[in-house]
Amino acid sequence: MTEPARPSGAATRLTVLVGESDQWHHRPLYAEVVHRAREAGLAGASVFRGVEGFGASSLVHTSRLLSLSEDLPVAVVIVDEDARIREFLPRLDGLVTGGLVTLEPCEVVRYAGGGAAG
Repeated sequence: MTEPARPSGAATRLTVLVGESDQWHHRPLYAEVVHRAREAGLAGASVFRGVEGFGASSLVHTSRLLSLSEDLPVAVVIVDEDARIREFLPRLDGLVTGGLVTLEPCEVVRYAGGGAAG
């Protein structure tokens, strides 16, 4: 595993939108994406659980209805330099077979780890 980079200025945000119940080898798919991002030495990854959403099936999944609350939308967000994000994309091939993967340009204003000073 390589040391995570510390991006600043222009960057790219990779967002992987999947269902909470999507699996990869008996592991949550979102966890596998995070694991692969860490292995690739990307700056960081965060997983956000949605409270409501729909995708290609047009079926609304919501935390308000108990019968549909098992498969809420999940977003894995990764921000790093554009070249590093694009180099990582092939690691998603065969992994994300449903859902949505997007790239957006963004600007990193501050990136610091925990502790006193980043």
